[in-house]
Amino acid sequence: MTEILTPRLLLRRWTDDDLVPMAEINADPEVMQWIGDGSVRDLETTAGNIEHWEEEWDDEGFGLFAVELLGSGELIGFTGLSVPHFLPEAEHEVEIGWRLGRQYWGQGYASEAAHAALEFALQDRGLERVISIARAANTASENVMRKLGMTLERETVHPEFGHALRIHAIDLTEYRA
Repeated sequence: MTEILTPRLLLRRWTDDDLVPMAEINADPEVMQWIGDGSVRDLETTAGNIEHWEEEWDDEGFGLFAVELLGSGELIGFTGLSVPHFLPEAEHEVEIGWRLGRQYWGQGYASEAAHAALEFALQDRGLERVISIARAANTASENVMRKLGMTLERETVHPEFGHALRIHAIDLTEYRA
């Protein structure tokens, strides 16, 4: 089982106990405003998401980690690696992404977890490059990208929803944690 410890967090694979807390995160309109068409997701959809994320681990050797707070064991969201199939021009790439419950924003958890996921990408999976995709107005995610050392590479448009996307990238051969 793949697990990563950071000073405050445990990044790990998904369990059945994660469904309800992740569904609560996905049901928050503020959290979901930057995801897809901005719609919230219900318990059934979240279950399908988690199943897909676990399948990606099996298929690709990487995936999205469940992120929990050390000490309390509370699930706060996810971070990790995935193939961005929603964007055909980038589906040959590996994307780093994150989604945390709103009460965990602004505390450095996304950056802490994402740094650990980048180290995993480089050291454990041997990836040389990772991208991150955000809606153009999502300044909080772009701030995390900058903290990771990512730079804006290009802008594009979401093929299904038509909103502007910004793609950041990092060459992991030059990455320093």
